[in-house]
Amino acid sequence: MRRYRRIWRGSVVISVVNPLLFLAALGGGLGKLVDAHHSGHLAGTPYLDFLAPGLLAASAMQNAFVEGAFPVFQSARAQGNYPAAAATAMRPGDILAGHLLFVVFRILTSGALFLAVTVAFGVTGPGRALLTLGPVLLTGTAFAMPLVAWSITVERPSRINGVYRFVLMPLYMFSGTFFPASQLPGALRTVAACTPLYQGVELTRHTALGTAGTAASAVHTGYLLTLTLTGIVLARRGYTRRLHR
Repeated sequence: MRRYRRIWRGSVVISVVNPLLFLAALGGGLGKLVDAHHSGHLAGTPYLDFLAPGLLAASAMQNAFVEGAFPVFQSARAQGNYPAAAATAMRPGDILAGHLLFVVFRILTSGALFLAVTVAFGVTGPGRALLTLGPVLLTGTAFAMPLVAWSITVERPSRINGVYRFVLMPLYMFSGTFFPASQLPGALRTVAACTPLYQGVELTRHTALGTAGTAASAVHTGYLLTLTLTGIVLARRGYTRRLHR
């Protein structure tokens, strides 16, 4: 947090400008073409309203990666701040908790700023935007906690780059963010439905638009919560092994 006080302005600008550009270009520009053809895949939902919650969930995934992958890898190096902290009275669990709290803080603040933009665009109202912050946080933690657990074990930065290029980016493109996953071929549709981003996009979108069903929301929430808790358990073990060397 002491370090973040020096750079928070840049992150706030990115958190506001990025959704503004995406929603203006894709939602307002491309969206007019999509709406003009009355796509049956959107069930009458304007493309801007469809796109914004998907981008919001995908943004939470990206924030989880930015704060939970390379920072953990770098901090665990010999010259990183984890060994220095472990030399004090702090336990590995304390160090993990501090990092996870900061990740949660970043997901919440970035999500809140993104939601403010969606309210300005008329996608959702202020009250529903507050409700949507819960699915956004859960989507972010479902990625952040397993990423933290994995990153503490990584020895080469190329592996982290590989996960971003070959895991996160395909999820970003094919998990229902920009178009309904129902438009994918049968086998890919099944694979997409099993991914955490698809679950997060669906939960976020239906909450933001006020179309959430109880049973479906329970399934999405249970899936994301299971990933979050599993990631925390594995991260505690990983931090203990790494920092007790």
